[in-house]
Amino acid sequence: MLDKNGIAKRIAREVKDGMYVNLGIGIPTLVANYIPEGINVELQSENGILGMGPFPFEGEEDADLINAGKQTVTLLDGASIFDSAMSFGMIRAQKVHLTILGAMEVSETGDIANWKIPGKMVKGMGGAMDLVASAKNIIVAMQHVNKAGESKLLPKCELPLTGIRCVKKIVTELAVLDVLPEGGFRLVERAPGVSVEDIKKATAGKLIVEGEIPEMVI
Repeated sequence: MLDKNGIAKRIAREVKDGMYVNLGIGIPTLVANYIPEGINVELQSENGILGMGPFPFEGEEDADLINAGKQTVTLLDGASIFDSAMSFGMIRAQKVHLTILGAMEVSETGDIANWKIPGKMVKGMGGAMDLVASAKNIIVAMQHVNKAGESKLLPKCELPLTGIRCVKKIVTELAVLDVLPEGGFRLVERAPGVSVEDIKKATAGKLIVEGEIPEMVI
């Protein structure tokens, strides 16, 4: 199985040259550290950064430079800083090609729940609803099962929804899956050492397996 950095490394392979990419809180923020050499992308943070770089080395942090998750970040040459109104104007105008975010649950029709667990206090819904409604492509980085061992890839989300029919691809510690337009999780790759049977047992929603499933290349 992959750890969080392994998930981020695999997702970084989905980033293409020239893209404008928004990274959500959690595992997605790690993707900035694994963008392949020779690939030029603009990383956007909804709190007001365009041109975000990887995390700083210890001792080189600048407390004034943070991402949406309040982690210290770096800026690449030519980066811009602006207010959140401008940032969400970019998002809502569909200027962001790819959004990578975490999730508590994803349904087999591409619905996503990632902002609230009933009964638990949250500060707010953040920018996820704008992002999933506006981005041209959405990839979810998540754990395949919860702490109780229950699947988070479901026929239908049980938690409050963030967006409907918006997720295109999911990368977990076990697999890479495409969400099909007609519904269902199509298995694309499996993590090193993970069998198709392992993935079937961990997936509550409709899993589609076609032919031999290759191992991920990280």
